[in-house]
Amino acid sequence: MAYVISDDCISCGACADACPCSAISEGDGKYVIDADTCAGCGACADVCPVGAPQEG
Repeated sequence: MAYVISDDCISCGACADACPCSAISEGDGKYVIDADTCAGCGACADVCPVGAPQEG
């Protein structure tokens, strides 16, 4: 299942750097995950300092 990034995102970019699928990009005020590209591996959630990426 693809991950989504909650409004808790602080736009640090750690998730985008950690994503092996390059599914995460900077959006308007927070990072966003392309659900079609996301493999659901959780690498983004493992590195996020505020726990913004969550299983969607």
